Amino acid sequence: MKLGLLLIPLLLAGCTTVVPVTQSWPEPPGVLAQQPCPQLEKLQPGAKLSDVANTVVKNYSEYYTCAIKLEAWQRWYTEQQVIHKGLK
Repeated sequence: MKLGLLLIPLLLAGCTTVVPVTQSWPEPPGVLAQQPCPQLEKLQPGAKLSDVANTVVKNYSEYYTCAIKLEAWQRWYTEQQVIHKGLK
């Protein structure tokens, strides 16, 4: 019985560590979110009105696609930051 009482503190002391345990920052999600947004298309000199309309449509679609990717990235980062701070 006395031997068992002496072994319990020794076993519990073996579970401690002097090295601080830190949580590493998670990897970013997917390659798609890390790709930079493409350059917007510029008009050529002397462009027709139909070319202007096509360029505006392409640029708007590129802009909104990039905005969605950026918002998703910011949401992911904020969530990971809250989780990371909650672990400390």
